[in-house]
Amino acid sequence: MKVSGGVEWALHCCVVLTSVREPAPAARLAALHDISPTYLAKQLPALSRAELIRSVQGKSGGYALTRAPEQITVLDVVDAVDGPGPAFGCTEIRQRGPLATPAEACTTPCAIARAMAGAEAARREALRAISIADLAKDVESDSGAGALEGVGAWLRG
Repeated sequence: MKVSGGVEWALHCCVVLTSVREPAPAARLAALHDISPTYLAKQLPALSRAELIRSVQGKSGGYALTRAPEQITVLDVVDAVDGPGPAFGCTEIRQRGPLATPAEACTTPCAIARAMAGAEAARREALRAISIADLAKDVESDSGAGALEGVGAWLRG
């Protein structure tokens, strides 16, 4: 089940926003991740529409999380950027071709659709179980204590 690259950037932005109390400018977020501000500008509004971050206008403007990082899940970010729809859409292939199953005989999803629905449910549950705070803790353990503090200092610039 493929997730867009925009989700990766959006998750990184949410994690680094845990390191600042003031809004972080989009240009600084883009520079931190060495990506085009134009590309990042496509992800941040999606997070804002989903009310995961808010945009603050003005000289000290930028983006900030709307709630505690413990209350924002990876699934929230995935749904905001890629949409909440399932990765698999059944097209009822069994009803096509020379040996097609009649539509009236297809009263339940086929084995393939059931398998994919089960995988989708497991994926969504796994992503729902991980918060932005969990990811931030992992950054600290992966990159060393104070890593996010250093990011926050850099963002404040």
